[in-house]
Amino acid sequence: MELLIEKILRKGEDRRVEFKSSLPEGNKIAQTVIAFANSVGGEIFIGIEDKTKKIIGVPDTEIFKLEEKISQIVFDNCHPLIIPDIAVYSFQNKSILCVKVYPNKNGPFFLKNKGKNKGTYIRVGSTNRVADESLLGELERRARNVSYDSIPVYDVLISDCKLDDFKAFYLAQNGKKINKEHLKSMDFIKEERNEEYATNAAILFSSNQVKAKIFPYAKIECARFKGNTTAVMIDQQTIDGSIFKQPEDAMKFIMRNISQSSSIELVYRKDRWEYPLKAIREAIINAIVHRDYSILGSDIKIAVFDDMLEITSPGSLMPSVCPDSLENTPSEIRNRII
Repeated sequence: MELLIEKILRKGEDRRVEFKSSLPEGNKIAQTVIAFANSVGGEIFIGIEDKTKKIIGVPDTEIFKLEEKISQIVFDNCHPLIIPDIAVYSFQNKSILCVKVYPNKNGPFFLKNKGKNKGTYIRVGSTNRVADESLLGELERRARNVSYDSIPVYDVLISDCKLDDFKAFYLAQNGKKINKEHLKSMDFIKEERNEEYATNAAILFSSNQVKAKIFPYAKIECARFKGNTTAVMIDQQTIDGSIFKQPEDAMKFIMRNISQSSSIELVYRKDRWEYPLKAIREAIINAIVHRDYSILGSDIKIAVFDDMLEITSPGSLMPSVCPDSLENTPSEIRNRII
């Protein structure tokens, strides 16, 4: 156990660890418990000074009262109910209280006295932040086990969507034809009250004005800048067609704006691009597939400079994904249909 505490002390506070020299006043500990539950879980160590990492410890005579008080604070202030594990660790002959919170998909969790919109906290680095509208929606969809692209749009019937181009593309790639039953099984259609409504995914794959009307921001803004700053633009293109067409159009823009060299190896000529095209294509597809389409007014951006290529996709990591340990974090798909 001492080795574990030493490792945590060396690492310091982060998205999953918080130090407190003593129990904070009010419901601040409830905020942290909520933030951990809405994110990737975490541990609060009471008895360690946060800035110096000095071991203060908790008096043995106060431990059971402190456990009871923490449980009561969490019970009184958090909704839905969160049940943390509370344990006592011994380090340097002092007692440290550990409040362990597990990630939970039954949220979003929030402070009762502030309500869901103002009291839902998430963990950002080593701080607690109020979740914005986009992330709050993500947490609610996670609780319902639905993805944003599967939600029906009740203003749009499937007959309003032009999917002929997508069907032709699918046939060319897979050798299979798509009919209405296939579209239903792919969750492009949600049937309710004898009407067939298009889901967000169907609209994003549509090739007519329906996509432009519902998702005017589901596009890629491409720019080639002179030098290493954005001061002078020498090429620009807006790619706003159906999302299945966007990768190829984006690749064409990049290929005309990056360098290509050739070398002779024995009797063959070998072409070499400034950047590996397979990696660029993969990055573009990831940006389209995993972007947060619920964010209004934000598009994918591709910027080509003299010394780098930058691809920016709207949205943050999913709440359950921790950037500090991506190799140990199970993947979570944002747009399951896409």
